[in-house]
Amino acid sequence: MLHHDRIKRVLLENNIVTQKTIDEIIQATKQRGGNLLLNLVNQKIVQEQKLFSLMAKDFGVPFIDLKNTTITQELLDLLPESIVHTHQVVIFDSDAEKNVIKIATTDPDDLQTVDFIRKKTGKNIEVYLTTPESINIISKQYRQHMAQEFAEFKQPLESSGQLSATEVAKDIPIIKIVDTLMDYAVFQNASDIHIEPTEKNIIVRFRVDGVLKDVMTLPKSVQSGLLARIKILANLKLDEHRLPQDGRIKLSTDQANVALRVSILHVYDGEKVVLRILDESKNILTLEQLGFNERALETVKRHIHKPHGMILATGPTGSGKTTTLYTIINIMNTPDVNISTVEDPIEYRMPRVNQSQINPKIGFTFAGGLRSLLRQDPNIIMVGEIRDNETAEIASHAAMTGHLVLSTLHTNDAVGTVFRLSEMGIPHFLIASTVNLIIAQRLVRKICKDCIQSYHLTKKNIEDISKQYNLEEVMKGLHNLGEFLDKNTKLEDINFFRGAGCAKCGDTGYRGRVGIYEVFEMTEDASKAILRQATEDELRDIATKNGMINLAQDGFLKVKRGSTTVEEILRVTKE
Repeated sequence: MLHHDRIKRVLLENNIVTQKTIDEIIQATKQRGGNLLLNLVNQKIVQEQKLFSLMAKDFGVPFIDLKNTTITQELLDLLPESIVHTHQVVIFDSDAEKNVIKIATTDPDDLQTVDFIRKKTGKNIEVYLTTPESINIISKQYRQHMAQEFAEFKQPLESSGQLSATEVAKDIPIIKIVDTLMDYAVFQNASDIHIEPTEKNIIVRFRVDGVLKDVMTLPKSVQSGLLARIKILANLKLDEHRLPQDGRIKLSTDQANVALRVSILHVYDGEKVVLRILDESKNILTLEQLGFNERALETVKRHIHKPHGMILATGPTGSGKTTTLYTIINIMNTPDVNISTVEDPIEYRMPRVNQSQINPKIGFTFAGGLRSLLRQDPNIIMVGEIRDNETAEIASHAAMTGHLVLSTLHTNDAVGTVFRLSEMGIPHFLIASTVNLIIAQRLVRKICKDCIQSYHLTKKNIEDISKQYNLEEVMKGLHNLGEFLDKNTKLEDINFFRGAGCAKCGDTGYRGRVGIYEVFEMTEDASKAILRQATEDELRDIATKNGMINLAQDGFLKVKRGSTTVEEILRVTKE
């Protein structure tokens, strides 16, 4: 990204803006993120063509507009789409006689990327300056080419109808489809690939940042070969088409080393495949990176160093519970403790942690695994999920007898977990004495920092929000967290943010995810309330008085700070 001081100097030298105006725009850009050049164009301070022509002249390179340019497939193949997105650079022309390729970039000062392209292609480089919109248009040509590739697969696949599934699975087009699908999913940062058979075709969808989206439609003729290829890679039975099957595929790409957890289920029109992508090269995040607010962070850090008790993470499937527990284990993973886990499945390998995967077929369940772990002299135990009263009972007794137990449950909020444990048959005195901390969570999509913009809520927006939330309570929570000093501040007075959509976020306005949390601490007051069998509402009031920030309040805190949008909070939480 071009340095702000350089842009400022060029604009002032050419009398485009005043000193005050450019300083204000730069300050606003730093606060909200985004691209200064795009902000100048969007605010109609200067026309795009004139602005980028001036910047090109300052760099001493030509300016080029690629909005109506079609690039040959030969040139597209020289540079992966991931580089085009992350470094905002494309190869748009070449001169074979001079051994030269021409690249267009939004930052001619990015010498590292220019050098990478020079080494990768073995060509001399001519650099041009272009606009982010031009890069976006060229990146779409990559996706168009992918669609053409799949269309080209159709004819040879349809002619292979007489072959067996095993033979079709070895056909080059089928291999290329599966490889391309997996590589593209990893590039898109998808967490899951859904391959869904219908009566006339096959729909492929990716789950990106928690939301499913259609990627492509394949002809019905590829179904048997596609399934056979995936089954071969995952070491599954080729001739089994009725019973569910589960397997695992290892995959190395330019971007990462990943494992794909394969699940196959028979549905009306064939077999549906879901591949869960687990990035094994990804570093475990810190608690701060997960998105805990300051108060919750202090509470979690205080409890993870206790020698015994239970720390529970709760929320729906896909809300990041296991990631939270892995992060906590990573903090506690020191040479002086023995950490053992029983999981389903093992999502990430951790050094110095003894990880076991359950296998119900041989009787190795969460309850059975937990009993075995207790004979392994552990200090810290992680149970992937408490699903039944037997597992809950063993985990509670382990926490009472000197072990720190981490696990997950499926409940809507933190306080509700207490009553779920009670329904599982855990006595109130055991809950009150063994549970240290309950973390309820959801995952929301983060606003793309390259296209973020501010706005104010309308009266209609506020009316819609008030149908789902107690706004007085939400505003009180924000005030208690020090987000604004004036108690009379109203929701319509607050500056909110959203993403306009750009090349880097796939025009969604979102990129990446962050957690919103509700951290319930077992204080003395809460413990006494559980012992006298207080109602859920009474226990929630006690937790709030003791400083608990609920999911909605933490969500609006992140909305206020520009991390996510109101729409995302409405999507993942309910009151």
